[in-house]
Amino acid sequence: MSAVVSQVVEVPIATWSPEVSDDQARRYAALLETGKVLYLPRLAFELRPEERHFLDPRWSDPKSKNISYDPADGRLKGARGNDADLRALRALIERFHRQALGLIQRLAPGYAAHLRGARASFRPQPVAGRATSWRKDDTRLHVDAFPSRPNHGERILRVFANVNPRGEPRVWRVGEPFEALARRFMPQLSKPLPGSAALLAALRITKSRRSRYDHYMLELHDRMKADPDYQQHAPQETIAFPPGCTWICFSDQTSHAALSGQYLFEQTVHLPVAGMYDPARSPLRVLERLAGRALV
Repeated sequence: MSAVVSQVVEVPIATWSPEVSDDQARRYAALLETGKVLYLPRLAFELRPEERHFLDPRWSDPKSKNISYDPADGRLKGARGNDADLRALRALIERFHRQALGLIQRLAPGYAAHLRGARASFRPQPVAGRATSWRKDDTRLHVDAFPSRPNHGERILRVFANVNPRGEPRVWRVGEPFEALARRFMPQLSKPLPGSAALLAALRITKSRRSRYDHYMLELHDRMKADPDYQQHAPQETIAFPPGCTWICFSDQTSHAALSGQYLFEQTVHLPVAGMYDPARSPLRVLERLAGRALV
C-alpha cells in the first residue's frame, strides 16, 4: 500500500452556523474542490435525551441499508416503528438535514444560490459484516456514481456525522486525487455502445438519459472496485473519524471506502458544475480534458 499526501484537512469549527470570512470560504471551497476531506473534530451532531433510544438497529427496515428523509416530500423511508416513533425519527433526521445544509451555506456561501438538498440518512447498521455484491461493497475504494440516476456532471457533496454512543470510530480509507486515478484508469474505460443511453432510458432502467460522463464515471467506479491490486496497493490513507465529529467531501471526486463503524448521519447536497468556485476542478472537466471531447 502506497502512502499519499494527506487528503484530510482539519478545520477548527465547533458550531453548525460558523462565522466565515471571504478568504476562509474561498479556502474551504478550494480544498473541497480539489478532493480534500474537511474534518471538523469539534463539531458534533447532538441527539436530545429523548432521541438517544434511536441509536439501535431495530428502527431500521432489514430490507434497507439506511433510514432516509426526503426533503422534497417529507417522506421517511427504510424505518419501522409506530406512528409516534416514526414522526420523532423523521424530525431528528430533518434537523440534521437543516443543520448540514446550513453548514455548507456558511462554509462556502458562493454555493448557496446553487445548492439542492437531497436525501438525508441515518445509518444505524454496522458497516462490517454486511453481505453485498462487489459493486455495492463500499469497503472498497471508489468514487460515487449511480447506475439508475444519471447526473450529467452535477456534483455530489456530502456531510457526515458520527454519533456512535460506544466510542467507536467510523474508519475510512481515502485514496489518491481524482485526476491521478482518472489518468490511471482512463485507458481501460470502454466507450458507451451506440443507442445504449436511449434504450436504458426507454426501459426506465435509468431515470433520465445517461450522458457519456455518467457512463465513464460508472466505469471508473466499477474498475476501481473490481481491481484487487489497486485496492491493496493504490496510494491511500486510513482515517478513524471518532464519535462527535463531522466531515465533508465531494464523494464523486474523493476516492473513499468505509471500513467500519455504526450510527452515522449523512446529508447529500447537489451542486451544478457552474456553481463551483472553480469548475475546471470538477470530475466532468477533468474527464473531458482526458477524453478530448465534451461529455455532456
